[in-house]
Amino acid sequence: MNVSLLGGWFPAMLDVLAAGALIAAVGWRDYKWHWRMVPLIAGVTVLLTVLAWTPGAKAVGVTDPLPFSVWLWLGLAIAALLVLAAGWRTARWWRRGMAVVAAALAALVCANGVNQFVGYYPTIDSAVSDWTNTPLPGQVSMSGLRREANATKPPGVGKLVQVTIPATYSHFKHRPELVYLPPIWFVRSEHRHPLPVVELVGGERGGPGDWVRLGNAVQVSDQYAREHHGYAPILVFVDATRKFDNDTECVNGPRGNSADHLDQDIPKYIEKTFGASTNPEQWAVAGFSMGGTCSLDLVVEHPDVFTHFIDISGDLAPYTSTPAASLHDLYGGNVTLEHQNEALLVMKAHGKYTGVNGLFLTSTAERRHQHEAEELSKAAAKVGIWSRVEISPGTHVWQFAAPAFASAYPWLAKQLALPGLAHHPATSQLALPGHHETRRTKTA
Repeated sequence: MNVSLLGGWFPAMLDVLAAGALIAAVGWRDYKWHWRMVPLIAGVTVLLTVLAWTPGAKAVGVTDPLPFSVWLWLGLAIAALLVLAAGWRTARWWRRGMAVVAAALAALVCANGVNQFVGYYPTIDSAVSDWTNTPLPGQVSMSGLRREANATKPPGVGKLVQVTIPATYSHFKHRPELVYLPPIWFVRSEHRHPLPVVELVGGERGGPGDWVRLGNAVQVSDQYAREHHGYAPILVFVDATRKFDNDTECVNGPRGNSADHLDQDIPKYIEKTFGASTNPEQWAVAGFSMGGTCSLDLVVEHPDVFTHFIDISGDLAPYTSTPAASLHDLYGGNVTLEHQNEALLVMKAHGKYTGVNGLFLTSTAERRHQHEAEELSKAAAKVGIWSRVEISPGTHVWQFAAPAFASAYPWLAKQLALPGLAHHPATSQLALPGHHETRRTKTA
């Protein structure tokens, strides 16, 4: 099951099988079929595919330019269905069957083309585990968590627990979320200081488990804990969208009070349930894509809750498909509310910040994100926020976000001033005035 969906023999085999099935379904039947029906099917296929590409894609919320191969295979799936319909009366049973197989395989190749573009399911196993809600590696129940607490020394790895956080303040209907507790958390409470917390936000399409399955955040934290006597931040894998395709951009609006959930429901629950730190200087937000936009917005809008951010490939401001659609979808047409959630305007209105800092991480292929990160970082410096833009090889996929987060993790841990470490950093960077710099690295 650990077969790659992003490259290698399996996707290539699907291509060959789909193409072969379509050729067999079309076949040679008679003169009329070959010279009249096949060209007609080809013409209708092209027309329907173009309509699906535009305006069809925008109508269903697909705004990113998908690879040509995705539209090619969508067209071949449409062609297979047209072959089935047009040749139903004259085709033998096995040709009908091959047309159905061709349509299914072409649709599968098309869907995997989208998957390859975003890097969402790297393997068959990851896809099946997500679809079947298989418990994630290291996941335990709340009752199991209590049984493992009160150790005299930290275990070798942390634990992941699924939680249902009451939407007391937000009334935001959300899915169950996940909390990673580092090894030191399991040491008897009288020997343990309150731990810092990082909220991790995923993309506009996905779920709370994405940072575990795709972002490797648990492995990164466990590795850090092994090197630091069991200490690492508590990680909260949040649900900012309520469902797979509800792009909230972490704002309060028609799609739900996502912001209130992230900055009120979750902190209060985590502090009470897991004894986490209540100091804003020990709370951070990190995210990829939509989650990157959210990380900066939440920090600059709520510096009394969070003071550190890692913005990986986020946008300049909360955005869905077009400016007009964003205003309607996210704010119900309320321009004032829109301005209250745009980081550039929020920072300008707020004035000087104290102790706030963060990283903007983007890839070499994301030219727009690079320019926007530079603009945000320079604006942040003017109001006392220390930040750095880091540009590394890659594209806008989870396979870039995961190593980017891993490389930034030690920096973030220092800002959070983990208790119990020998250096116990109050971090010199927190005392720095507003600062902006850009770094380019040769490796992701």
